Amino acid sequence: MPSLRNCPVCGCGIEKATLFQEENIDLKRISDFSFASRKDPEFMCHRLYRCKGCDLVYVSNPPEDEQLAKAYHEANYDSAEEANDAANSYLIAMKSILASLIEKNTVLEIGSGTGVLLELMKEQGFNHLVGIEPSSAAIAAAPIHRKAWLKEGIFLESNYQTNSFDLICCFMTMEHVPDPLETAQAAFRLLKPGGAFVTVTHNYQSLVNRILGKRSPIIDIEHMQLFSNKSILALFERAGFDKVSANPFFNRYSIAYWLRLTPLPKTIKKSLLKCLILTQFENKKLSFNVGNTIAVGYKLK
Repeated sequence: MPSLRNCPVCGCGIEKATLFQEENIDLKRISDFSFASRKDPEFMCHRLYRCKGCDLVYVSNPPEDEQLAKAYHEANYDSAEEANDAANSYLIAMKSILASLIEKNTVLEIGSGTGVLLELMKEQGFNHLVGIEPSSAAIAAAPIHRKAWLKEGIFLESNYQTNSFDLICCFMTMEHVPDPLETAQAAFRLLKPGGAFVTVTHNYQSLVNRILGKRSPIIDIEHMQLFSNKSILALFERAGFDKVSANPFFNRYSIAYWLRLTPLPKTIKKSLLKCLILTQFENKKLSFNVGNTIAVGYKLK
């Protein structure tokens, strides 16, 4: 039997963790959308433990890195509208961060999808745009003018120069990476002095996720770890960042997409969606705080 991994943030052993969720995976339900972004919730997961040291929830026996890379590479993509909505919500939440940067020249996005956020960063004054994305389908769906910014693959620090970025973004991706501390430490080294590392993660301790429990969309086969405010702050601090903060923010999506995320039975969802279409409300946008956190840390020297 393979050994169980230690907490990937603080390094505490599994003996200092409590069971958070038993494994729940039905191989028959896995599809080419299981590792895609903004899919319909499947509520499947690997066995999860909660660290008593830093409060991180993490998979005790994750798949091999190569297996995960292959799954993301082959994942399908059909969430262009939701990706645009998400990027606009992130931009609003980042306003004070962008205003605090010494320079706004180079930006790296880890898990860039079709590059929609990079386009918004270009509008904010960044002129050197770099995105790394494992899904070939997402890159294929990108507009032609964005493709030059995007590189297909898994984030590797060795592909970039130390002290070369003013901003590094990693949105809804830290849950998926095999080693979140290694990723955060790499971001720290790649940033210029005065630069910022910004993440958006689910907060499993938020009210909505505690109410939904096992039926929360964050219970997902893709997630190798789940953060709380305490654990995301611990991650940034252990990686060497200063002026670290973590705050909730509002996401804005269509009513139809919010409906997709609910744990209601599919038959009820279909009926409600038909009603929304008949009343022409399916595309109306609504903003909610659904338990997501934007965290930032700065490299001061």
